[in-house]
Amino acid sequence: MAAGGRASEPLAELSHYVVARPIYSEPGFQEENERRPPLPPTLRERAQAACRCSRKRAFQIAKSFLPILEWLPNYRVKEWLISDIISGLSTGLVATLQGPFPVVSLMVGSVVLSMAPDENFLIEGSNATGTNVTGALIDTESRDAQRVLIASTLTFLVGILQVIFGVLQIGFIVRYLADPLVGGFTTAAAFQVLVSQLKIVLNVSTKNYNGVLSIIYTLVETFEKIGTTNIADLTAGLLTIFVCMVVKEINDRFKHKIPIPIPIEVIVTIVATGISYAADLEKKYNAGIVKSIPRGFLPPEPPNVSLFSQMIAASFSIAIVAYAIAVSVGKVYATKYDYAIDGNQEFIAFGFSNIFSGAFSCFVATTALSRTAVQESTGGKTQVAGIISAGIVLISIVALGKLLEPLQKSVLAAVVIANLKGMFMQVFDVPRLWRQNKVDAMIWVFTCIASIILGLDLGLLAGLLFGLLTVVLRVQFPSWGGFGNIPGTDIYKKVKDYKNVIEPEGVKILKFSSPIFYANIDGLKSSLKSTVGFDAVKVYNKRLKALRKIQKLIKKGKLKATKNGIISEPGINNEAFETDEEPEDNQDPQVPTKEVEIQVDWNSELPVKVNIPKVPIHSLILDFGAVTFLDIVAVRSIKTIIKEFERIDVRVYFASYQDNLISQLERGAFFDDTVRKDIFFLTVHDAVLYIRNQMTYSDNQDPIFEKISLMQESKEPIEFTEASQPDDELDVQEEAMRRLAS
Repeated sequence: MAAGGRASEPLAELSHYVVARPIYSEPGFQEENERRPPLPPTLRERAQAACRCSRKRAFQIAKSFLPILEWLPNYRVKEWLISDIISGLSTGLVATLQGPFPVVSLMVGSVVLSMAPDENFLIEGSNATGTNVTGALIDTESRDAQRVLIASTLTFLVGILQVIFGVLQIGFIVRYLADPLVGGFTTAAAFQVLVSQLKIVLNVSTKNYNGVLSIIYTLVETFEKIGTTNIADLTAGLLTIFVCMVVKEINDRFKHKIPIPIPIEVIVTIVATGISYAADLEKKYNAGIVKSIPRGFLPPEPPNVSLFSQMIAASFSIAIVAYAIAVSVGKVYATKYDYAIDGNQEFIAFGFSNIFSGAFSCFVATTALSRTAVQESTGGKTQVAGIISAGIVLISIVALGKLLEPLQKSVLAAVVIANLKGMFMQVFDVPRLWRQNKVDAMIWVFTCIASIILGLDLGLLAGLLFGLLTVVLRVQFPSWGGFGNIPGTDIYKKVKDYKNVIEPEGVKILKFSSPIFYANIDGLKSSLKSTVGFDAVKVYNKRLKALRKIQKLIKKGKLKATKNGIISEPGINNEAFETDEEPEDNQDPQVPTKEVEIQVDWNSELPVKVNIPKVPIHSLILDFGAVTFLDIVAVRSIKTIIKEFERIDVRVYFASYQDNLISQLERGAFFDDTVRKDIFFLTVHDAVLYIRNQMTYSDNQDPIFEKISLMQESKEPIEFTEASQPDDELDVQEEAMRRLAS
C-alpha cells in the first residue's frame, strides 16, 4: 500500500499546472520571440532539389515504377507460397473461362459499335458471311477484324493517357474516393456481378443492356424468362454455391488448425468438368457449357493512329473509369490488410499494361471484382498469386483449353457468386456509419443506389460529386457557438453545452469552425448576430435616426445641449417624445459645422421615441483557432465587421489564429491606422485578460464621452448652458433628461 501511495504522489503533482507569462498580443509576441519569416526556395533551389540524384533516391524511384523490388525481397516463402499457389490456380481458372469486367467492356463495346456498325459492312450475293438482325447480308470477317483493330487501338490510347496521368501526378484523385464512397460503389458493383452471373446460373439469355437502369432491365428480363430455366444448370449452380460457402466457412473458422486452405474452387471446377463430360449434360439436358476456348495469340499489330481523333474523348473517360474502379476495389482490401495505395503508381502500371496489350488485340485492363474476390477469399497474399493466375490463363490458351470445354458455365458463375460474400457484408457497415457519422452513411447509400440505377461509371461520378457536395455544405454551414470561461481556468467551452461556463461580463466570444471564404461569409455574419443578440448596422442606423431627431428639436428650441446631457426648456411641453413612425428627413448635410461633446447612455431612456436595440457588450472576441484560410472576400468583410462594431463602441478582437492568417491579412491590405495587429491575441484568455485590464483602467479615469456631430444650418456655435435650478426644483422630465449622463 505504501508503495502504491508513493507511486500516486507524482501523478497528483502532475494533475495541475501553473503558468505565469505576459498577456501576448501579436506584435508583443513577435517582438519578444523574434519570428523568422519563412523564406520560399528560389527556382534554382527547387530545380536542384528536383534534379538531385543519389543512390537512395534512385532506388526509391525504381521501386515506384517496379513495386516488385519492394515486396519480393521480403517475401515469406514458407507462410505465403502455398496460399498464393492455391489462389493463383483458382483465380486463373475463373479468369480463363469468364469474360472481362462488364463496365469497361460495355464502354469499349459502345465505342466499337459506334465506329464500326453493321451498316458499314453490307454486301450482296454469295460473298456474305453472315446476317444482321434485319436480315441484311454482311461481311462478318471484315467487320470483326475492323472491330478488333478499333478495340486494340482504343486500349493503346487509354494506356498512353494513363501513363501521362501518372507522370503528371494526377493520381491524387484517389484521395477523393472516401471509404464510404468506395464501400457503396463496390457493393453496387458486387450486385451488378451477381445479376450478370444469375442469368448464367439459370441459363437464361437476355439482351446486353448498357447505361442507365441497365442492371434493373437485366434483372427484370431474367425473371420474365425464369420459366425457361435449365434445371441441370440451376442444380449445378446451387450445389456449387452451397459447397463453396460451407468449405470457405470451414477454412475461415479452422484456419489456425488447417495448414493449407482447402482449394474448393479448383476441386469444384475439376469435378464439375468430369461430371459434365461423363454425363454429357449438354446433349441430354441442354446444359450451357464453355464449348470452345480460343487457342494461341493473335500476332501483334500496330494501332491505327488515324483513329485517335475519333476516340480521344471516349478513351479519356474509359481511362478514368477503369482507374477509379481498380482503385476503389483496391482501397477495400488496402483498408482490410493495412497497406497504402499509390495512385500515380496505379496509373502508370495500368498505362503500360494497356500499351503493351493493345498491340495484341486486348481489351482495356482494369480490376475485375469477381476475380479479385476469388483471389482474396482463396488466401492470396501477394502478386505471386497474380503471376500464377496469369500463367494458368496462358497455359489454358496455349494447350489446356480443350480439357475445360465441357465445364458448365453455371458452375463458374456459382463460384463467382460464392466469393462475393465479403463484398455484400459491407451492407452491415451502414448502421455503424449512421451511428458514427450520418453524412458518411448517406454517401454510402447514395453511391450504392446511384451506381445500381445509373450504372457503375455514372454512379461513381454521382457519388464523387455528392461526397464533394457534402464537404462544401459542411464548410458553408459550419459549427459555431458562443463560448464562455470555466471559472478559475483558461479553458473556454460552448455556453449551451456546459452548466458551469460563465461568459465574461460585457464580452461575447464566437468560435467559427471553418475556413472563411465567399461562400460562407454570410454564415459568419449570421452567427455574429445570433451570438451578440443584435445587428450592429441596425443599431447604428437607429442611433443616427435618434440623433437627427435630437438635432431638429435642438434647432426648434425644444431641447438644450448641455455638458450634462440634453434637457428640455423649463415650462415648455416636451415634444421630443415623437413617434417612431415619423418620416425621417433624408437631407443630411455633408460637412459638420460643430462637434459637441454630450454624455449619451444609449442603453437608457432617450428623449425621443426611437426603438434602439440595447448593446450589452463592449467587446467581441472572434476565436479563429479552426480557421485555416481566408479569401479576399472574407478579408474585406471582416474589416467591414470591425468598423460596424467600432461605430457602436464595441471593440473587436481576434484570438487563437494560425500564423498563416496574419500573412493572408497582410496581403489583403487588412491592416491600417484603425485596424492594427494589437487586436490579435495568441489565446482567447489573453484577449479576455487584456479587455479586463482595459476596463479596470477606464473605470478609474474620467468617462469617455461620445462625440455626436450635430448638423446645423446656422454656423453659429451651440450655446452650452448650465442647469441652475436645484435638483429638487427640476420637474420629472428634466430629471429624466439629466439621467442621460453616463
